[in-house]
Amino acid sequence: MNAIALNNRPSVAVIGLGYIGLPTAAVLASSGADVVGVDIDQDAVDVINAGQVPFVEPDMATTVAGVVSQGFLKATTETPHADNYIVAVPTPFAEGHKPDLSYIETAGKQIAPLLEGNELIILESTSPPGATEYLADTILTARPDLTLKPGSSQSIYFAHCPERVLPGRIMIELRTNDRIIGTLNGEAGERARELYELFCEGEFLMTDARTAEMAKLTENAYRDVNIAFANELSMISDGLDINVWELIQLANHHPRVNILQPGPGVGGHCIAVDPWFIVATAPERSSLIRTAREVNDAKPGFVLDKLLPQAKRINDVQIAALGLAFKPNIDDLRESPARQIVGDLADQLPQANIMTVEPNIDELPAELDTRENVTLTEMNEAVRAADIVLLLVDHNEFIRLDRTLLAQKIVHDTRGVWS
Repeated sequence: MNAIALNNRPSVAVIGLGYIGLPTAAVLASSGADVVGVDIDQDAVDVINAGQVPFVEPDMATTVAGVVSQGFLKATTETPHADNYIVAVPTPFAEGHKPDLSYIETAGKQIAPLLEGNELIILESTSPPGATEYLADTILTARPDLTLKPGSSQSIYFAHCPERVLPGRIMIELRTNDRIIGTLNGEAGERARELYELFCEGEFLMTDARTAEMAKLTENAYRDVNIAFANELSMISDGLDINVWELIQLANHHPRVNILQPGPGVGGHCIAVDPWFIVATAPERSSLIRTAREVNDAKPGFVLDKLLPQAKRINDVQIAALGLAFKPNIDDLRESPARQIVGDLADQLPQANIMTVEPNIDELPAELDTRENVTLTEMNEAVRAADIVLLLVDHNEFIRLDRTLLAQKIVHDTRGVWS
């Protein structure tokens, strides 16, 4: 009998309370599990234990407040024992775009001393192929008394269950999206499915751990390649004096064509990062994926090259930079091309006044806040004062902007909102 069946409310420790870990912990706690969330950030832990949330995600605040008040979710900086562990820690890339598995290793070393046998450990972090095995090796190296062989009282079970949700819709898609379950050993996959069945209404797609890891990377690389096509089209069209937004709209009338929309680059922890994991795994056979990453990584430079000559012709130029998040209507700035562009503008135009508008944050990120020529400014104030208006993110507030405010301005619309 597995650990879930032994308890009316299974015990779950979620390691990492970021943009995936906290929503997962909250949904599990609201669906029948007793959940302890673990994070190294004491401030985030305190906020969660107060029934609040440390970042913006629609519908999450109500769920967190409810499960905390009921005692079904609590946060801590100390990893507890649990029947089930979900590891949802960051997986950034290191120098040379190599995967950095140090957070996974640290999580494994924290879990290892607590294990008694028969626990289920699920890696949710988006990871290169072999990361679940790496987590298992880390734990078994620290605890040689444990085993991957199923059936023993000392057996530990490992699975990979990648998240597949869209920021801004996480609380909905956690419940409705199909879920890939990758088994590393024994009945780990079946046990993981039983746990996720507490809240997930989608289909469960069973496979092995390495295929599950690669599936998530493939989903994001597919998106990255298609965005790169759109971004490359936008640069070609610019040189030919063609409106790329109209071009794509016309082409998409073909019944078998569905070109995505270009932008100032690609951000977020998934699409901007995950394809590099494939490149690192098979560098000689991933030329298309590498090229797509290079195209998208180069797009912020293209935006700057268009704007800088105009800005340098204006004394004490006033620039309204609309948006810092990596996608619309969220506060997530990770890998954001908008954030990169604003930082580069500040460096290359030291005499400029760069009025940054980001309605989803209350303060600038540290690397921008320290620049004397960058301020966080209210939208209408910034646009009225600007010589140049640079639209970087298509937040709803910017879509609804009074267009008469753009009269007599130099406008750079990287999202096609006003084109």
